[in-house]
Amino acid sequence: MKKIYFSLFMVLSVLLPATAQQKPNVIYIYADDLGYGDLSCYGATKLHTPNLDRLAQQGLRFTNAHSTSATCTPSRYALMTGQYPWRRTGTGILPGDAALIVPQDKITLPKLFKQAGYATAIVGKWHLGLGEKVEKDWNGEVKPGPVEVGFDYSFIFPATADRVPTVFLENHRVVALDPADPIEVDYQKKVGNDPTGKEHPELLKMKSSPGQGHDNTIVNGIGRIGFMSGGHRARWVDEEVSSTFMEKAAQFIDEHQKQPFFLYYTLTEPHVPRMPATQFKGKSGLGYRGDAILQLDWTIGQLMKQLKSLGLDQNTLIVFTSDNGPVLDDGYQDGAVTMRNGHNPAGPLRGGKYSALEGGTRMPFIVSWPGRTQGKVSDALVCQMDLLASFAGLLKQSIPAREARDSENLLAAFLGKDKTGRKVLIEQGQRDATAVIQGDWKYIQPHPGASYMEDVGIESGNSKEPQLYNLKSDIGEKQNLAKQFPEKVKEMDDLLIKIKGN
Repeated sequence: MKKIYFSLFMVLSVLLPATAQQKPNVIYIYADDLGYGDLSCYGATKLHTPNLDRLAQQGLRFTNAHSTSATCTPSRYALMTGQYPWRRTGTGILPGDAALIVPQDKITLPKLFKQAGYATAIVGKWHLGLGEKVEKDWNGEVKPGPVEVGFDYSFIFPATADRVPTVFLENHRVVALDPADPIEVDYQKKVGNDPTGKEHPELLKMKSSPGQGHDNTIVNGIGRIGFMSGGHRARWVDEEVSSTFMEKAAQFIDEHQKQPFFLYYTLTEPHVPRMPATQFKGKSGLGYRGDAILQLDWTIGQLMKQLKSLGLDQNTLIVFTSDNGPVLDDGYQDGAVTMRNGHNPAGPLRGGKYSALEGGTRMPFIVSWPGRTQGKVSDALVCQMDLLASFAGLLKQSIPAREARDSENLLAAFLGKDKTGRKVLIEQGQRDATAVIQGDWKYIQPHPGASYMEDVGIESGNSKEPQLYNLKSDIGEKQNLAKQFPEKVKEMDDLLIKIKGN
């Protein structure tokens, strides 16, 4: 009898899939400035994104998923901490030399996975600050940073591709730095002898848009925000940034294929400066922004091929989304505006990056976990901030009291079992948290700011009058119902004030 049981056990151990034997690997893929209408699976007709379409087809595509904010640093802060960024000062868009803003003594998304026994890594954009203060020595160990808030391995650039220093950091050190050519960074005054875009526009291979600050130190023929000297051997080549990140992500997956891993893969596309690899230039017909999105989609395809070749595809949960809404003119003249060709990056939504309107925070959002995600499309109201509590539920991990206070366990919604999701969500535009969604209703408080941001060509959502929209029937926020439903306006204004005051 014992031989029979032993033989049965051996047969089952071979036949049972990996999903029945171990925790799922988790890959969170964060695009940068990608809009709700930028993917063909979300209705784009001028761009074809076959790999992301395939990911959506085999998983769950959300139509009412949000970042907390319409800009990058606060959205990323909320994802990491499970807390609305406006609860803490200093969480606006950070300069390239900012100090770390993620608490080291509180729960974070990577810490959650670490305490559950996962290997953790970040590859790509960080933009949540480094070090304990603004003044830092880029030629020594640069810390605290991602490693101190929960990542075992970190390969990043410090802020954004349009900000100095234009170097990669692996864990605590700048990659390929020559000690004889030390780096100096200053955001107030020029350092060193490198030419600037303002002084030598004839050296630029991509012109800067006037008045947006991209005319400081020139690196690879592109003007940046901020001044930098030294580190010439360590400076990246823009066309190779994406492939470098892809190689590092692939290396981490390969090295940790035998144990559960969490990979925070933060792409740079289609953020400015858009300088895709040669194989993608001119392929979209929409300028470099469209080409960058094709490069992004191809990168996802390569990742999916690697997972399949290693036999990890069936036991890997992939989340794909963007940090905030789209922008065309964000500092450089790269064809995004002049070669738009009828493409609408925000799809049916008003607004975009920096905006309190839906185009600022309603994101493309795909969850794929073979055999576990149910359905194809979900209208549930979910937020990236909720992933921390949701993964805590999945992995049966506890969160300390009052930490990750705004994150909700929406695991059932993320897997397609719950069609409702959140009851309430606060949305933050460029600076202020002025909007609240409750059910089908959205309310935007009166705000004195300009209603149209001339420098980027985007509606801000600001108005001197209260705004009330029914998103179920008016996803484009075209009909302001505030005067028709004054009681609803007061109810939602009181709700917004109450949540912000808690």
